[in-house]
Parts: sequence; structure tokens; C-alpha cells
Amino acid sequence: MPSTPPEGQPAPRDGRLPGAALNGLGERSFSLYVHVPFCTSRCGYCDFNTYTATDLGTAPGTSQDAYLSAAIAELDLAVQVLGTPAPVQTIFFGGGTPTSLPAAGLAGLLDAIKERFEVSPNAEITTEANPETVDRAYLDTLVAAGFNRLSLGMQSAQLNVLQVLERRHTPGRVAEVVAAARASGFAAVSLDLIYGAPTETAEDWLASLKAAIDLEPEHLSAYSLIVEDGTGLAARIRRGELADIDVDSQADRYEIAEQVLSGHGYRNYEVSNWAKPGYECRHNLAYWRGADWWGIGPGAHSHIGGVRWWNLRHPRDYSSRLVAEHSPAQGREVLTDSEQHFEKVMLELRLAEGLPVAELSAGELLRARRFVADGLAEFSEAHLRLTAPGRLLADAIIRDLLDH
Repeated sequence: MPSTPPEGQPAPRDGRLPGAALNGLGERSFSLYVHVPFCTSRCGYCDFNTYTATDLGTAPGTSQDAYLSAAIAELDLAVQVLGTPAPVQTIFFGGGTPTSLPAAGLAGLLDAIKERFEVSPNAEITTEANPETVDRAYLDTLVAAGFNRLSLGMQSAQLNVLQVLERRHTPGRVAEVVAAARASGFAAVSLDLIYGAPTETAEDWLASLKAAIDLEPEHLSAYSLIVEDGTGLAARIRRGELADIDVDSQADRYEIAEQVLSGHGYRNYEVSNWAKPGYECRHNLAYWRGADWWGIGPGAHSHIGGVRWWNLRHPRDYSSRLVAEHSPAQGREVLTDSEQHFEKVMLELRLAEGLPVAELSAGELLRARRFVADGLAEFSEAHLRLTAPGRLLADAIIRDLLDH
């Protein structure tokens, strides 16, 4: 979810939603996201809403116990606001590093969800993890609680790249954790990779892809490194300690990823995501298809029936609002028809099946035909889809396609 909230109106302190947003709620797909804002250390490239122990100190409301209590209080608020939504189809614990919490803490949060919501028997229940924060006993506890999918931050198999990214694990640790996850009984493992870091060569990237494939994950994500203002990496590049990002090299890395991963049975079902058949991330697909979800935790975003809102970012502020029995939401917006159209085009065109042609205006359809003529898109089964070259330019194509 975006780290900077969009412009919008302040959210009501009781968290109440417009009645129109709740119409048909029980018939629509529903998911839950849980944001755990803690990390043991901050990676140099990260600008997510995360906090280390040094960041937080001992201020009231910033401890892990305070967070867990506040998250459960927000679950209670969600029940009050939503009533009885459809059974929960996906639950995703992200961060931060969810596994910086004790295993019993994560398991307890999942238990709290199950006590308050009907969870589908085949729900996809994921937690993100860093390799250095989990072991077999930890993973056993998660599986016993009901987690069935592990998303592991591998990033690279090359030590020089991990060091530039300021990752704490060693390359071999990922294989150990994947083996432990298999032994614990996780139904699916996903690995996250980052390409295009300073010092990374094409050979480094190929080695990382090979190392990841050798572990036989069901799902792989590969993201180009983005240098965000205010991060340690941005400061090092500005000082000349590291070379700046080479976007042409990143494009080459993406093409290498598609060639290698597709050659090993992984389908590029979204611009940055590949999966074995049947193992696409259902939670992220819910985002991309505009489904309903409630985001629990500091800075978490939610979307119900065309209403989007976002929580206060700091754990102290988030906790204190819930202790006072108020909604932790900072602001919200009711999406207009044109805004919903914009988001549908922006998100669904990133998917392999593409965007229904019927969604396009006459002007957008005309521009779409130009992209097709240029080999950047294609029409398939009443959908507009990006081709492999088009996926490299997805953001620019979407921007130029839309009516303004």
C-alpha cells in the first residue's frame, strides 16, 4: 500500500462508514491485512512505515504488547462497523517484519481474527518474514495456528548485494528457512527478490534467480530497487559512496527474470510477480481487483465499497486513539466514479489477464489501439493486455492511456 496517504477528509472517530459502502458487503470478497510496524534493524533502501527499538525508545504505547492490544481493539472496531461481512478469503501479515513479534503474538492475533470473523476453510493466510527472525520452532507455532503461506525476504543470493541493501541475513540462511518451512507444513513459500542494486552485476542477478529457483518456491516476486528520498541508500548515493541506479540495467534484469522464470514453469501473472499454476497470491489479487479489505495496524490502508481510509502512522498515536475507544483512522476519501475507473485501469492492466475492453472510454480505446500497433499491448478475449515489452513500460502506458 502507498506510504503517503492521498488527500482526503478526516475520518469519523467512530469509524462509521457510509451506508452505500456497506450495501452488498456480505456478497463481496473480503480480506484482512495486519500491519506489524516493528523491525530489528532498518534496511538502507526501506521507506515503509517501520520502527526499530531505537526509533521507539520506551514511550508509552509503543511496546509490542501495546501494539497487540491495540490491534485486537481495532479488530473489535471492524466488527462493530462491518457487522457480518462475507467469510474472510485472505489474511496477510505484513510490515515491517511481522516475525519480529514472538510467534505466540502472531498466533494470538490470528486467533483473535478467527474469534471475530468467519474465516473461509480454504483461506490463504500469509505472513512475511525475514530469514534471521524465524526458526523451525517459530514456524511450527505459526502452522499450528493456521498460517499456510510464508513470504520470505530473500532479496539476493549475493553477499555484496545484501550488504549494499543492509540486509542482515547471509545467503545460505534462506535455504535453511525454506527447508524449515517445508518441514513445518507450510503449503506455499514465496520469495521476494530485488534487482538493480548498486554493485549488482548481470551475473549476480542470474545467480540469485538460480538460487531462488533451486529452492522450488511456489511464488516469486521481483522488484526493481527504487531509491526513496530520506533513506540511508539515498544518502549514500548522494555522497558518492555508491553509484546511482541504472534504469537500463534494471530493464535488462527484468527481461532476464521473465526469461529464466518462465523457463522454469513460473507464470508472470502480474508485472512483478511470478507463480506456479494455482499459487498466485490471492491476497494481492484482491487488491488489484478492487475487493474489500480492512487494514489493521499503524499506517494500514483499508477499502470497503469505494471508501478508502488510512490509519495514523506512529504506533504511539495508533495505540492511544484505540485506548480512548476511537477509530485510529487519520483520514478517508469516498472514491468518485472517475477515481474508481482510474484505479481499475491502473491495477488491472498490470495483471496477465489484463483489463476488460468494455471498461475503456472511446478516447482510451483509441490510445489503446496505438499501444497495440506499437507492440506494447494486445487485445485478447475482450481484454487489453500488456505484452512483455509493455510490462517494462507499464506505469507510463497506464498514465498515457487514461483520460485526463
